[in-house]
Amino acid sequence: MTASPLPADGPDSAAAWRRLVVAVLLSTLGGASMWSVVVVLPAVQAEFGIARAAASLPYTMTMVGFAFGGVLMGRLADRFGVTTPLLIGSVCLAIGFGLSALSGGLAGFTLAHGLLIGVGSSCAFGPLMADISLWFVRRRGIAVSLCAAGNYLAGTLWPPLVQAAVAAFGWRLTQLGLGLFCLAAMVPLALLLRGPAPAVETAAPAGRDGALGVASPRLVQGLLVLSGFACCVAMAMPQVHIVAYCGDLGYGVARGAEMLSLMLGFGIVSRVGSGFLADRIGGVRTLLLGASLQGVALVLYLLFDGLVSLYVVSALFGLFQGGIVPAYAIIVREIFPAREAGGRVGLVIMATLFGMAFGGWVSGVIFDLSGTYAAAFAHGILWNLVPVSIGLWLLVRPTEHGRVAPA
Repeated sequence: MTASPLPADGPDSAAAWRRLVVAVLLSTLGGASMWSVVVVLPAVQAEFGIARAAASLPYTMTMVGFAFGGVLMGRLADRFGVTTPLLIGSVCLAIGFGLSALSGGLAGFTLAHGLLIGVGSSCAFGPLMADISLWFVRRRGIAVSLCAAGNYLAGTLWPPLVQAAVAAFGWRLTQLGLGLFCLAAMVPLALLLRGPAPAVETAAPAGRDGALGVASPRLVQGLLVLSGFACCVAMAMPQVHIVAYCGDLGYGVARGAEMLSLMLGFGIVSRVGSGFLADRIGGVRTLLLGASLQGVALVLYLLFDGLVSLYVVSALFGLFQGGIVPAYAIIVREIFPAREAGGRVGLVIMATLFGMAFGGWVSGVIFDLSGTYAAAFAHGILWNLVPVSIGLWLLVRPTEHGRVAPA
């Protein structure tokens, strides 16, 4: 018996909210791959006998696959609807997790994550946010943020579960089980999202005064891409290395997994709160606030490394930065036409994932060269200045008549 598609009752309707619930579940399931690879990193490093930078490569390739996959899946969603990329992604996840479990070395493990797991998981993030943005007008900010929160809900739920499974069954059986579970759960949920979105067009066409001002669509898109890359280079340091960092400090990897879960749990609070905020002050101001506070949290990581302090700072980091990525999707919908949502959101999400990939890898390199994570945190603080600067420019960009166009 196949699932029936949810009815298309129009924007902000009960059907739209039911669709959002399904999207959050899919985002939570699809996000398992992003966080499982972080938790299994120490076990993979020990088994393969590799350095920290090399052990970071599977995560990096997962983010690269996620990045390119997001653009591809977004364009598929624009053309065929979001169900098609979700079904393709579910199959990719199952095959990728299976091949990673059978890998005999770092190369096979890395390729499985980059070519299959990363691409597969991308279907449950950018395309879902773009699709949900088409179903809401008055509550678009909170709807997009709730959809994006599924990724952080995955980060809250999966790390302790994966850590427990690795301790009980080993990382290989854990990977295999994740693939089978994602396939079995995601396919029926994806079928519920069949059907066209309501005809909604609220953004002014690109280039019209009040939407882009005197800035060209390419310039604004390029700045959003650069901002997304830079903010996530900074974001990657705690998210990717907190487990290994706690192990190096002598607190144990289990404590690090708990901090990661705590960080992403507060990230859920941040994403929901930022959605309410974006509905009131707009996407640009929400981005600027989140990026500024993320920089504050990175400074706190430099100043404190006690066990209790790290729990507190990790919670603050999650609370400060959780609303940054969904803010980009909201900004795209505020500026560009709805028919371009999937592709344009996919480009910005691709940049954020490249930022996470580069940030996760380069932090490992900096650690190997310096023997400490202090330099890596400082490196992230410098990158964080970029989204703050771009956010300020977007906030006060000039119009054709010399006035300031509010975001």
